[in-house]
Amino acid sequence: MVSRSPEPAVATAAQPAAPAKTHAVVLTLMVTVFLSLLDTQIVATALPRVVSDLGGLDQFAWVTTGYLIGGSAAVPVYGKLGDLLGRKRVLIASTVVFLLGSALCGLAQTMGQLIAYRVVQGIGSGGLFISVLAIIGEMFSPREGARYYGWFSLTFGAASLAGPTLGGLLTELVGWRWVFFVNLPVGAVVLLVLSTLLHLPARRHEAHIDHAGVVLLVLTVVGLNLLTGWAGVTYAWSSPVIVGLAAGSAIAMVLFVLSQRRAVDPVIPLRLFTNRTFTTVVILGFISGFVGLGLINYLVLWLQTVLGLDAEESGLALTAMMLAVVLTSYLSTKVIGHTGSYRWFPALSMAVFAIAAVLFSTAGPSTGTLLAVVYMLLFGIAGGLNAQALSLAARNTASMRDIGAVQGTAALMRQLGTALGVSFFAAVMSGRLGAGLHDRLGTSGVHIDKNGSLAPEVVAELSTPLRVELAGVYADSLRVVFYAVIPMVLIGLVVSLFLKDVKLAGGHAPTEPETSSAAEPAGSVTRGDS
Repeated sequence: MVSRSPEPAVATAAQPAAPAKTHAVVLTLMVTVFLSLLDTQIVATALPRVVSDLGGLDQFAWVTTGYLIGGSAAVPVYGKLGDLLGRKRVLIASTVVFLLGSALCGLAQTMGQLIAYRVVQGIGSGGLFISVLAIIGEMFSPREGARYYGWFSLTFGAASLAGPTLGGLLTELVGWRWVFFVNLPVGAVVLLVLSTLLHLPARRHEAHIDHAGVVLLVLTVVGLNLLTGWAGVTYAWSSPVIVGLAAGSAIAMVLFVLSQRRAVDPVIPLRLFTNRTFTTVVILGFISGFVGLGLINYLVLWLQTVLGLDAEESGLALTAMMLAVVLTSYLSTKVIGHTGSYRWFPALSMAVFAIAAVLFSTAGPSTGTLLAVVYMLLFGIAGGLNAQALSLAARNTASMRDIGAVQGTAALMRQLGTALGVSFFAAVMSGRLGAGLHDRLGTSGVHIDKNGSLAPEVVAELSTPLRVELAGVYADSLRVVFYAVIPMVLIGLVVSLFLKDVKLAGGHAPTEPETSSAAEPAGSVTRGDS
């Protein structure tokens, strides 16, 4: 337990901040998010040089996986700590952790060290992202904040586009270590600006840190991420490692839920789920992550194996899809901010997802490249329609004391949906692919390995007729993946119809939502520090 002075929460009356100062603070917050998102992209192009210097080719995937797992586990914890201890303090602390991890990554001498330091960096990254979301929610009412949530979409697009290019340039010009060191000067400016200009209401109450809940939640999230990453890929589904991870994750999850019922200040307050809108948003976020993000790798695989596009061509198609996500997300927040209503965006998103999945399930090697890109754009539009709409809907349900917990829980469920989606689609495809290869190519004497796949050198030696057969096998296998998407998004469509038409709260302070208890007024950039 961390004791603070026992007076009740206090917040002074809101005074509108100067627009220039407000924009400077929000821009700095977006730069902070940019750093968090950039490091999921920038490292990829540097990894071959990292492996060349440090070795550990069999471990290099963990450079990315460790970062993502650290961030996933940290998101809900930082969100709750911000509610308890003050969001500015938590943001600055997580920035320091992120910069420390970046510095250590740049100094790493072995692959093992680099992976461990990437976990530290990821833990800081999770705090950056969720703290900025919560701070925007505290500075502005939901309707005012809609315009700034749109900035998240633009920031995501900028990071996605700049990451690979910037990583390649830094690696070639000054070495791969500067992929990490570049965060330090930018982070220092961020700390200076936020320390000087960002002011939020002080938290003046006794804060109880739910240590047991934090530990159990981290164990659950890490266990589920490892399970979904390893099952059917690194280890067989029936292996002791996977069975043990599944059992351990399930036990940790049950114990976590039980602990939340007893905790004074739970990490994820179960009372949040009494709000129908919040529960609906969490379910839709999980489905959106499962389908929208979990399916991306399989869309690229479809382009390369079914249509025969090379890496550069499929990369351009993926970039076009991501731009559709960004632009649709940004425009949807503009409309939501203008109308104050988010209700129909998630339903429209699920409907477009279903249409895109049906179209891909009917496509094959004869489908033209242009038509396939149109199908991918539909996936992008579907993802963009709910990307920020769900965040705004979640924010609209939160009292001032629960903004971090609400946003952290919603973000966590989307991330878990992504992890489970990747694993689920891999399992669906691998079974069908192995059978298809044996049935259509095995009889021609083509060597199929024990994992039910073809080695690259085998594919390179296939004759033209066999390449056509191979494209057909992949088309049939991926068709099953798209079939699996359709019922998921139809469930999402039905769930989205239960969203209540609750207008976004306006003015300079959020109004109380449906089920929240008393809350402090919204923050301002001109108040006492927190």
